[in-house]
Amino acid sequence: MNQDMSILHLVLGASVVVQLVMLLLIVVSVASWAAIFRKLFALKRVRSLNESFERDFWSGTSLNDLFAAAAKNARHCGPMERIFASGMREYQKLRERRIADTGSLMDGARRAMRASFQREMDEAESNLSFLASVGSVSPYVGLFGTVWGIMHAFTGLANLQQVTLSTVAPGIAEALVATAIGLFAAIPAVVAYNRFARDIDRIAIRMETFIEEFSNILHRNVGAQSASGH
Repeated sequence: MNQDMSILHLVLGASVVVQLVMLLLIVVSVASWAAIFRKLFALKRVRSLNESFERDFWSGTSLNDLFAAAAKNARHCGPMERIFASGMREYQKLRERRIADTGSLMDGARRAMRASFQREMDEAESNLSFLASVGSVSPYVGLFGTVWGIMHAFTGLANLQQVTLSTVAPGIAEALVATAIGLFAAIPAVVAYNRFARDIDRIAIRMETFIEEFSNILHRNVGAQSASGH
């Protein structure tokens, strides 16, 4: 009885539709785990690069030196450094056009940083929708497989003269495996989605705070340059 009721035996004994549902759920589960690990390492790298740039930024290094380093290392710098570079690039372009109005300079730099911030957030949130879909849809796909399997099992029992628990149990168990696999695919995806959404919110708050702090520094620089020009 134990051998007949093993998971492998139940899967092999299920109907073709239920087996296809199980195969789909297993493929989705593997894909979601791959997305989870990619996102885990990507967010860890983002936090590390942001912290490294923040240390350099507040270490007293000049803005021009930081900008030169960001331009030189554009492919490998972190989101916060790219946001900084966008703001500095726009600020310098406006200064080259001899725009002296403080409001225009600050608005241009801030718009450039906000646009860069949005691009970074879009990148950070990639694959989250996939995990959300896996978490919400997989249980229903598994339930569909279970309902279909139970229907198939009861249809097969229609021609039997005597129905006992031993004749009903294998068919029901085969069907329930689909729900189990659906939950196995959904639960890690939901947990990972909630964790990543929280981590991304923290990263976003930190980068928005940096934008405000850097804007204040630029504002002071514009004021100082205007005073020295007069």
